[in-house]
Amino acid sequence: MQRRFPAGRAGPRWPLADGAAALVVIAVFWLPAVFAAGSWPRAALGAALAVVTAACMMLRHRLPAAATTAAAAATVAAGLLGVCEDPMLATAWCLYALARGRAARISGGVIALVCVFALLLAVTGVDSGGPGGRRVLLAAAALTAAWLLGTAVGREMESAREAERARVQLDVAREVHDVVGHALGVISAQASVVCSLPDADEPELRATLGDIESHAREALHEIQALVRGLRNPAPAEGGPGLAGRVPSIAELSPMIDDARAAGLTVDAHLGAVPGAGDGTRLVVFRIVQEALNNVLRHAPGARCSVRVSQADEEIRVWIRDHGSSVPGAGTGSGLGLRGMRERATLAGGTVSWRRPAGGGFEVSARLPVAGRR
Repeated sequence: MQRRFPAGRAGPRWPLADGAAALVVIAVFWLPAVFAAGSWPRAALGAALAVVTAACMMLRHRLPAAATTAAAAATVAAGLLGVCEDPMLATAWCLYALARGRAARISGGVIALVCVFALLLAVTGVDSGGPGGRRVLLAAAALTAAWLLGTAVGREMESAREAERARVQLDVAREVHDVVGHALGVISAQASVVCSLPDADEPELRATLGDIESHAREALHEIQALVRGLRNPAPAEGGPGLAGRVPSIAELSPMIDDARAAGLTVDAHLGAVPGAGDGTRLVVFRIVQEALNNVLRHAPGARCSVRVSQADEEIRVWIRDHGSSVPGAGTGSGLGLRGMRERATLAGGTVSWRRPAGGGFEVSARLPVAGRR
């Protein structure tokens, strides 16, 4: 399990790194100059500025702008008093956190200008004949490197966050499409079947309305579970997905019964899949669900076959319909098929579909037993 931290916040290892860096900077660049101050007022003031600088280095993730400003002011003041020899390393340490947190708001032109400055600094430098010149050169190099590195890391982190947001949006789109689409498809098909019966009596109508209510309630529960999953995401990768509970292969039987009640003639063979992982079971369930839903929408009244079996370490899913018995059945947008392929790819498997020569539509999938997600 990998714990994630909000943008701009430090992970558990950062306090140790900040403390070690502050200890090195203070011990190497501050303490010798403080001890050699010559008078206790200057030494006391230098010690106080050293404490401020160390505190800034420790607080750079919580207050990056304030920490950078305070560290720079303390270092400059101590340098003017002669109680510090730090070439702005403490300020650069804080500047890295500031640049990383604000990288998304930094334009490419500014980054290019700083890169040019860094190149000129490396090529020409400054007059480093004395200690002051060398310190200025080191300070400029440290600040530039910290800013560029922080900006690069920050942009990479922002890209990763954007990719994660896009992945979650795609997962939500698939779940909503499969859950709501299936429920509405079954409801529509059942209502259509009842409407086509001119002599339907009250018990049949009540039974159909009860089934419609049941499907609507089930879809509502799944959407609520999806929302809960978004609010409280599972910490471990490879879990059951956004909707939380993973349906078992046995739960395909009630779904197939619903398809039969909606007017399909379904020949089903659901073999055992021992050892199937949560991710694989969810993909199998969703593929069969979406395939049956497509038959209900685009080939109402069709004769359909469903096969789920396991061979060695591979699970095979096969759904075939033989064409609609209702004239004028239409075609869909292809989003469901695309969702099948995305789910199978994430699980380490494949999905293919075709229109057989005898008519109808066929979907087949091969998935690893353990799955990859």
